[in-house]
Amino acid sequence: MKTADQPAAHVVVALSGQDQDDAHTVFSALRTAFGSDRPADDVPRPATGGRPAVWTATFDASDVRDEPAAARLSAPVSATLQGAYTDVDSLRRALTAAFSVRIVGTASGDQEEEVQLRLESR
Repeated sequence: MKTADQPAAHVVVALSGQDQDDAHTVFSALRTAFGSDRPADDVPRPATGGRPAVWTATFDASDVRDEPAAARLSAPVSATLQGAYTDVDSLRRALTAAFSVRIVGTASGDQEEEVQLRLESR
């Protein structure tokens, strides 16, 4: 639990895939584990005109909640996590509780990193 003198540890999560329901499943798993800028009833909307969709949300890794349960996806989902190293790692571990997670790329900075993941059902 964060305290008044502990800053929020924001991680931006961007999801891409074919199905907005899969994006909702991933965001729901992360909301189980951490506080978010999106309420539970905020369901991703499909892209229009056949364009690819990217859904984003911000999670607070310092607002730790419960471990998510295993969840099913209809197809693989690409996820990009961006934030401080330990915060990104916390979200990655939470995703591992719910999905099969494979790291497909990383970009490191001085104080932040970006990690690209492939999420699938177990």
